[in-house]
Amino acid sequence: MPRTRTWAPPGPYDLLRTLGVLGRGPGDPAYRVEGGAVWRATRTPDGPVTLKVAARPSEACVVAEAWGPGADWMLEQLPLLLGGLDEPSAFVPRHRIVHEAHRRNPGLRLARTGLVLESLIPSILEQKVTSDEAYRAWRLLLQRFGEPAPGPHERLRVLPDARGWAMIPSWEWHRAGVDAKRSDTIVRAARVARRLEEAAAMDLPAALHRLQLVPGIGPWTAAEALQRSNGAADALTLGDLHLPRIAVYALTGRRGGTDDQMLDLLAPYEGQRHRATRYLLLSGRVPPRRAPRYSPRDIARI
Repeated sequence: MPRTRTWAPPGPYDLLRTLGVLGRGPGDPAYRVEGGAVWRATRTPDGPVTLKVAARPSEACVVAEAWGPGADWMLEQLPLLLGGLDEPSAFVPRHRIVHEAHRRNPGLRLARTGLVLESLIPSILEQKVTSDEAYRAWRLLLQRFGEPAPGPHERLRVLPDARGWAMIPSWEWHRAGVDAKRSDTIVRAARVARRLEEAAAMDLPAALHRLQLVPGIGPWTAAEALQRSNGAADALTLGDLHLPRIAVYALTGRRGGTDDQMLDLLAPYEGQRHRATRYLLLSGRVPPRRAPRYSPRDIARI
């Protein structure tokens, strides 16, 4: 039988938009949305867990069920995961397009998993490759080295523990399409996983510094991980191929935006810059595509 908990959000709440950032593409073995409910498998400090979360708008609450050794830990952390300690009221729109996206999405909150390695590894996989390549690698690695998730969902997989990631042989990384630079970074992170997990309780500057002590983890990867593990409202993604172009175009109509231009435009949102970019992405205003779509490399064939 599952353990259960009910949580009443303090105001409008959008479960799918809040937790959607935790999914890593279609077919993610650790994340599913079925019938309006979110299924999530992960590894807690107490062991594997499967979580099912469903909103009940008529009752203004969210109902969670959890299976496995990590069920108690997960349910205790449930309000954090669902954005219960997030402070969306601290955000003040400074641009018309941001104001409109903010108005249309009153239930968006920033999820906070409290689990660093879980978000860090897929972020490393996403370094310098297309989303499709990274999602494929994540899917293949979990199917090969993860374990069946506890509970009734037969298709969910729990990611390996730190030792499991560190023990993956080089040819298996290659088979999943992961080059040596990214696989070596994951192995280095797995070997100091305990120290990295401490970043979940740090303020943003300290957490960014802690993650970037690992060679191969830069500002982009650290921010992407802490947005999810810490619910960090100001963890702005820098060094991204698309985000500055989208942000600058959305706010000014100019093409070819850079990180410096994005930083200047987002200066009024300091302390909330990641949240501001979430609203910009939800606005749907993106620059028209001109260049042909990038053709991914098939590292497994090399």
